[in-house]
Amino acid sequence: MRVSSVSYAFDSIESVLNEAGKTSEVSHNHPLAIQGAQAAALTGYLGLMDKTKPEIKSEIETRFSNYNLSITLDEIRPKYRFTVECFRTVPQSIISFLESYSYEDSIRNAVSLGGDSDTLACITGGIAEAYYKKIPDFLKDYAYSKLPNEFIDIIEEFYDKFKK
Repeated sequence: MRVSSVSYAFDSIESVLNEAGKTSEVSHNHPLAIQGAQAAALTGYLGLMDKTKPEIKSEIETRFSNYNLSITLDEIRPKYRFTVECFRTVPQSIISFLESYSYEDSIRNAVSLGGDSDTLACITGGIAEAYYKKIPDFLKDYAYSKLPNEFIDIIEEFYDKFKK
């Protein structure tokens, strides 16, 4: 859920995958967790590169063959439960994005699954911002109203450096 910045900070698929793996190793040093970080970062990166949703889906399913992104949210919801297993969180987050029509809709999709909804929404939100290119002002303003100024400064510095 903390890997979305890698999508912005690196300029090739291989560097995104490599750096995403490094970010995961610190706290989630398991092959499936590393794979999840790589899949989330790569999905965001592909969104930044203006790939279509079908192109993104194909790339992720090809690179991460155990990720079935053809399952729908309606199929996931009845059986979905809280889990800390990455392979049961990241694909669902990507699907929440793939079935969305806007940034806000992607977050609503993720939360609608239940379970570890804050993690799902974080992963989905990072991907959706990269693809849709913007967080709606009313959501950004509300989030900023809850943050200390030093956090806002860090966010704005990141945007200044990496958002094109």
